[in-house]
Amino acid sequence: MNAESDERTKVAEQADPVSATGESDREERELGSRAPGFIKASKALHLSWQVGVFVVGLGVVIAGVLMLVLPGPGWLVIFGGMAIWATEFVWAQLVLRWTKRKVTEAAQRALDPKVRRRNIILTTVGLVIMAVLVGIYVWKFGLTMPWKISE
Repeated sequence: MNAESDERTKVAEQADPVSATGESDREERELGSRAPGFIKASKALHLSWQVGVFVVGLGVVIAGVLMLVLPGPGWLVIFGGMAIWATEFVWAQLVLRWTKRKVTEAAQRALDPKVRRRNIILTTVGLVIMAVLVGIYVWKFGLTMPWKISE
């Protein structure tokens, strides 16, 4: 009996539990550099690899920040830069893990029927208010614009 329980314990420890998102806990626990082994073997090469990853990630993050005020998918590019950093730096992996968890929680809350109903009602009320304001403007001023285009 004792041998059987030990065997079950070993199998349970070796099993790769899967979380609700489909990712295994073992994958989620792995933190640190994902550089190839031959790069990790040399300290100078690994340091230069990390500098290169940091510079490329920084360039992508800066481009994303610029896209927040310029046309473009700013947040998507910023998260792409964070993903580049997460291939090499533990702090970026932790930030990305936290962000994924928060996005998943927000998606679950948004799919809640009560929240969806409230959002639909608020959107409808906002659109009705905008339509009334546009109607009042057109009724009071007509379709003329407040600036003179001919000048």
